[in-house]
Amino acid sequence: MAQDYLDLLAEFVAETRWEDLHPTTIAAAKDVVLDTVGAMLAGSRLSENANFAGLAATMSGPGKATVIGHANRVQPVWATMVNATAGVSLEMDEGNRLGGGHPSIHVTPGAIAVGEDLGCSGQEVLASIIVGYEVISRIGTATTVKAEVHSHGTWGTIGTAAAAARLMGFDAGETRTAMNLAMSMSPANTWTPCIEGATVRNLYPGRSGFQGIMAAHLSQCGYTAIADGPADLYRTFLGDGFDPDAVIDGLGVPGEFRIERNYFKLHACCLYNHPVLDAVQDLLREEAFTPSDVKHIAVTAPPIAGIMADPHPDNMLAAKFSIPYAVAAAICYGRTDVTAFLPERVDNADIQELAARVSLDSDPEMNLRRYDYPAARVAVQLADGRLRRAEVTSQRGDFSNPAGREELLGKFDLLSRETLGAGGVQRVIGAVSRLDQMPDVGELTALLATA
Repeated sequence: MAQDYLDLLAEFVAETRWEDLHPTTIAAAKDVVLDTVGAMLAGSRLSENANFAGLAATMSGPGKATVIGHANRVQPVWATMVNATAGVSLEMDEGNRLGGGHPSIHVTPGAIAVGEDLGCSGQEVLASIIVGYEVISRIGTATTVKAEVHSHGTWGTIGTAAAAARLMGFDAGETRTAMNLAMSMSPANTWTPCIEGATVRNLYPGRSGFQGIMAAHLSQCGYTAIADGPADLYRTFLGDGFDPDAVIDGLGVPGEFRIERNYFKLHACCLYNHPVLDAVQDLLREEAFTPSDVKHIAVTAPPIAGIMADPHPDNMLAAKFSIPYAVAAAICYGRTDVTAFLPERVDNADIQELAARVSLDSDPEMNLRRYDYPAARVAVQLADGRLRRAEVTSQRGDFSNPAGREELLGKFDLLSRETLGAGGVQRVIGAVSRLDQMPDVGELTALLATA
């Protein structure tokens, strides 16, 4: 029988050798791991995530996997659920415009937890992250998601299952079964929690990772899977189409892995804000203006961004999914990092007043998977009658418009210093840089637990 795309994908996961990975792929993976660890450390400090860490310890019982930012060690499924939830809570986790949404937060927590539980080397864990990331991004590329579906979490389940299968020593056939099981266990989510700011949304990647690891174990229990999990899910329930050929187009080409073609977030909000905010910041750098100088701001963005038009979000999470708020905060506050979306900023009267003067329109040709067409346009009508315009195709931090190394390290420091202290920040940076040389990934996770 001829091999299909899932056979080829499973072979890629199970049989890719470390020696075959290009140095640029390995370097990119380390950067992605550091960025994701920073997001998890920062999110671990939120009260609900700290409470969740305690609940996980109670429900799990003893385990070897670290709850990042806390002292607890639990079973891998619980560590993954808590850590992935923390990592997405502040909207600072990396992503991939080519597909898969936010692959790292859907594969790195699970890979680290399973690797820690099994006593795997840093190299083994890093390899599992690289292949799991590839699976997530490529399944995402092949999918046309229904407009009402928030795909955050849905693509991730198969990637966590792939990473777990690799770490557990599955062959290609066993890996395919685990991935197909995972697809049938994927979370189904809408955009409503994002827009309302309901933090149940932050559980999406945690649930995804939990289910992905369970899929690998359940396959060992003897549970069977349908023949084609991704096509079943994305041609019917969650999607309007699925293209298997897109999954394997260019699969495994050295130096072109998806983890090398990601983006790092430099604004603490939904990606659809990022090209818009870059355009606003470009205009401010050209010639500064104040809120009182602004008569109106017209933003043009992809059609999906139309749901992010509320100028007066109710809370921090909703503000991260409000384009008018983000634009107003950038102008009034002068920053777009985590501090720009804290509750006291969301309630700021000046920001709210300016946000009411921001309108949002859509251009059906705009799509964040495209790099041949603008991703956002901004027109600022000033009170003196002048019209200032800017457009952005590739936001800062994307692989096609990369941020500098120092900026990424500064982001990690900002996110993690409160948890780790200055010395701890440098130790973790050093540990991730030599992750592929560690005989046990526990050397890294020991630095991520707090007393």
